[in-house]
Amino acid sequence: MSDVLVINSGSSSIKYQLLDGDSEQVLAKGLVERIGQESGLARHTVTAAALAGGSDGVSFTVTDATSEIRRAIPDHTAGFQVMLEAFAQHGPSLSERAPVAVGHRVVHGGARFYEPTLVTPLVEINIDELSVLAPLHNPANLAGIVAARKAFPDVPHVAVFDTAFHQTLSPAAYTYAIDTQLAEAHRVRRYGFHGTSHQFVSESAAAFLGRPLGELKQIVFHLGNGASATAIDGGRSVETSMGLTPLEGLVMGTRSGDLDPAVLLHLARRADMSISDLDDLLNKRSGLLGLAGVSDMRDIRAGVDAGDVRITRAWDVYIHRLRAYAGAYLAQLGGVDVISFTAGVGENTPEVRSESLATFGFAGIEIDPARNTAPERGTRVISTDASAVTVLVVPTNEELEIARQTLQVAGG
Repeated sequence: MSDVLVINSGSSSIKYQLLDGDSEQVLAKGLVERIGQESGLARHTVTAAALAGGSDGVSFTVTDATSEIRRAIPDHTAGFQVMLEAFAQHGPSLSERAPVAVGHRVVHGGARFYEPTLVTPLVEINIDELSVLAPLHNPANLAGIVAARKAFPDVPHVAVFDTAFHQTLSPAAYTYAIDTQLAEAHRVRRYGFHGTSHQFVSESAAAFLGRPLGELKQIVFHLGNGASATAIDGGRSVETSMGLTPLEGLVMGTRSGDLDPAVLLHLARRADMSISDLDDLLNKRSGLLGLAGVSDMRDIRAGVDAGDVRITRAWDVYIHRLRAYAGAYLAQLGGVDVISFTAGVGENTPEVRSESLATFGFAGIEIDPARNTAPERGTRVISTDASAVTVLVVPTNEELEIARQTLQVAGG
């Protein structure tokens, strides 16, 4: 067997999946949350694939075999013990399906990590040191790694970095036009994020179309509460919307995306806002929430349909920004073969897909209304047969991509 345990550790949560590395089916998944609070909660689900022995052809449909554990979970080490307890009580048995490796999502790898990396004490030190670039994410990712290595001391652990896929950006693409010495001293540059998703989707699109990845020019829109766009040429990221942090770029659920930096200076002077105030504004009170008062795209669409003026303006701003990036990346690539939409909004909101590309008839891009609004799930074409550019919906699967990269590094 080549089962892989994939860990996504947050500041107060541990999200996990156990995958069969051969069939790539999910055997179990769960979430341990409210770590460090008075009452912790863990949910563990065993899938149909595990109940049927994980054989090929078994549906991914989740069964009713979901369990809950409620008790205090003081830290991530205790969180892993709760996870192990859930596996022991409800399956699959980790003595029978012991993972050959553990893969970890790490948000920021800086310029040091450009590929999935075997975790060593030195790698842990580097992840910790890079917390200055991702103070909300890297410490939590590292806490998960440390706890997981205690729980699974005899198997390799692999760190998969959200930023790694974008290490192919050219200096022209990643350099900000500020004082060079200052930028180098404080590592100020574009890093990009959602790289694991962009890599998975671009490779899946090529496989779905039966075309070599190396010959395709692609644009991928990862649209969820966090949102990013990436231009991919021959499987390599050449431009991406997020920057030093995940704040830059598209309009997101609660994040502003692109903003004149002088706005911050103006608010500091005129509204007497501190650095903490501005950080909170741009990350938690901006984007769709700041514009419309709601951040869920389903609420946005309901408001647009109801004629709500404030929500309609938010929708228009959201679409305007998507079109701007689509046009810029079309120019950077010198043409495009495939445009893919993924993540919660990208996969489930046909109006976002059609409206964001509505002005690109000049480039031969045509969306088929029936295909775009069809209830089907899975990877699918939503452009017309006559469209010069193939437009796809490609469900992302970051956990599977992490598992694949983990097995590669672990020698699987």
